[in-house]
Amino acid sequence: MKKNFELIYEGKAKKVFSHDHADKVIIEFKDDATAFNALKKSKFDGKGELNCQISSRIFELLGKNNIPTHFLGIKSEKTIIAQKIRIIPLEIVLRNTAYGSLCRQTTIKPGTPLEKPLIDIYLKNDELNDPLITKDRIELMKILESKDLELIIDLTLKVNKILKIFFENIQLKLVDFKLEFGYNAKNEILLADEISPDNCRLWDLKQKNDTIVSLDKDRFRNDLGGLIEAYGEINKRINDFMNSIK
Repeated sequence: MKKNFELIYEGKAKKVFSHDHADKVIIEFKDDATAFNALKKSKFDGKGELNCQISSRIFELLGKNNIPTHFLGIKSEKTIIAQKIRIIPLEIVLRNTAYGSLCRQTTIKPGTPLEKPLIDIYLKNDELNDPLITKDRIELMKILESKDLELIIDLTLKVNKILKIFFENIQLKLVDFKLEFGYNAKNEILLADEISPDNCRLWDLKQKNDTIVSLDKDRFRNDLGGLIEAYGEINKRINDFMNSIK
């Protein structure tokens, strides 16, 4: 990263730098991996590049399907150019299959297909450990207006429809995923952050006998090993599929 670009923000997996244009930023994907609110940390060479490439292709796909995103283009192997946004402090999680915290907090068994997508909303706050939050609490805290929350939920459902089909085409099951949104300079709501194996649960559909093989950050969370190999496999399938439909 050139020295004349100011570091604006550094998160667990990305750095955000200033851009020559005031309404744009440069986002660099890091090789760091974190889990359990950063209680577990490690670094994997090549992870940042893989997440950058995967996110870029998915943002391109969503943009072609009329989903407004902050993505403007790839700058380098590990960086993208994006619209500068004010992040809404909410994490929108959509679940197609029961797994993870949903099963720990309810009596639903892991792997149970959900009759319809379930949306859980979490307050983006590390000090509070990103708690599950209700619509009434969102309104009480004046985080955003109800019409904007409805728009975000509608966009999340649309993203799910697009990504479910896309991932099925490359033999991956979209179990669940997390999205973040923000406002740009025109006060428009855009999909932001990233869409990668870091914030999507993806199971390999090529496996037999209903064996669950995770190709996502669960390989790090659950000490399964092979994180880079899994991310690399996803990137390869995406590129092969995109090239086949050109």
